[in-house]
Amino acid sequence: MRKILVVGAGQAGLQLALSLQGRGYEVTVMSNRTPDEIRAGRVMSTQVMFDQALQHERDAGLDCWESQAPPIEAIGVSVAAPDPATGAAGEFPERAVDWLGSLDAYAQSVDQRVKMAGWMEMFAARGGQLVIHGAAVSDLDFFAGKYDLVLVAAGKGELVSMFARDAARSPYDSPQRALAVSYVHGLAPRSDEPDVEAVRCNLVPGVGELFVMPCLTTSGRCDILFWEGLPGGPLDVFQGVSDPNEHLATTLELMERYTPWEYARATNVELTDEQGTLAGRYAPTVRHPVGHLPGGGAALGVADVVVANDPITGQGSNSASKCAATYLAAIVERGDLPFDEQWMRETFDHYWATARHVTKWTNAMLAPPPEHVLTLLGAGMRHQEVADRIANGFNDPADFEDFFYEPRAAERYLASLERGSVPRA
Repeated sequence: MRKILVVGAGQAGLQLALSLQGRGYEVTVMSNRTPDEIRAGRVMSTQVMFDQALQHERDAGLDCWESQAPPIEAIGVSVAAPDPATGAAGEFPERAVDWLGSLDAYAQSVDQRVKMAGWMEMFAARGGQLVIHGAAVSDLDFFAGKYDLVLVAAGKGELVSMFARDAARSPYDSPQRALAVSYVHGLAPRSDEPDVEAVRCNLVPGVGELFVMPCLTTSGRCDILFWEGLPGGPLDVFQGVSDPNEHLATTLELMERYTPWEYARATNVELTDEQGTLAGRYAPTVRHPVGHLPGGGAALGVADVVVANDPITGQGSNSASKCAATYLAAIVERGDLPFDEQWMRETFDHYWATARHVTKWTNAMLAPPPEHVLTLLGAGMRHQEVADRIANGFNDPADFEDFFYEPRAAERYLASLERGSVPRA
């Protein structure tokens, strides 16, 4: 029986550990927190997962909350109209773009406090070895000789330093957004659209983005209010805010100023719990997949450890799930052969074939949108097909290659619609 160590108890680490456990591998998971500590701790992410990623969970029998989490059936996009005098977003702006694209299959968001605590308990109940210990490089150096494979799935802390930045694939060397999350109860439906569960993407040019999304949390159904602000801009005001109620009040003040159509349904919201806020920032980075240990051993980086994208496109948990599925297939296919460095690099390359589309799309969305992208977004108001296609790109970002990045490709796509489609009423 092959022995595998997974360091990190997030989406990728636990999905992979449980999947390997189900195939007869002897798996150890190292986590710096117990399930109870995770469940009672601070929210960790926004984690909307689309159908491809959810299917990996279903395949592994890990879709434990699918019947409870709200089914997200659409993606809404709104773009605030700039101030005619300054060209920048002003107070109480109108919307230059506003549409709702339907998903071919629903998405879902489950608070990672719920999911990771539950998965850890499942792993232990099935006989897995769960070690509660904050791992350092020296720990991995010790364990490397005792396991056939060491997987590092802890995307923060000292262990990430083992994996060198891939400058060719990392155009940014500093954070591109300041992030602020609030989990709330009491958000009303949008009064100007069908009452469907949807992720709302609100773009405020020159300022940042507000995402609103339904979620299942420790206290049941909730909504997430998620600001992404340009560093140094008017949304970059959450550093040093430690009081959760002040964090929410600031979130709502910014909504009232920049996205009043969303603020109108948020006047009665309250935090789900005292741990329901999060703020921070990080530089989107791709790293080399093999980490070298002082004693000569090697570890393979997983998910955010090697490909950390900004959450502006909502792909973090999706990419983690897809990475875990790719690595699982490679491990099983390897049989009894050694997990050497060449295999590690080839395994990462298989994952990168998918992840590169996410990184390209995410980095494009962090930059000011070019004219042809604004034209595409505007076309979603005339053609439901455009709105639906952009919405379903969240599930399969590879599709953006065909129409999103190059002006001529966008022009050809829109021209084909004008010739052969009936615009929406």
